[in-house]
Amino acid sequence: MKSKFVKKGDEKERKEVDGKLFRLLQKSEEMEAIIAELDIDTESDRYCHEGEEIHLVLSGIIEYKVGDEVYKMEAGDTLWHPSDISHYAKNIGDKKAVYLTVSTPPTFM
Repeated sequence: MKSKFVKKGDEKERKEVDGKLFRLLQKSEEMEAIIAELDIDTESDRYCHEGEEIHLVLSGIIEYKVGDEVYKMEAGDTLWHPSDISHYAKNIGDKKAVYLTVSTPPTFM
């Protein structure tokens, strides 16, 4: 298997809508890595799909809800969860929030 290198600033795909930006950095048949940016008081859509995912907050403060559980996450915090439970992120800080999501299988982008 060959490695896949993506230079800073390059992305495979980009989705931007209503204060939300998702940049696909890497994707294989088994997983994908996405940088998400949420403007102040913006939340992602609610998702429920097969698989699992890990989130790492890079900057800002987000509230991440998985089912009935709510997590306040700041830079450096990580969260793992199965993806078949309804989940979403909301920026609850006073600046843009940025986080990395790695999920398997690659179903988001």
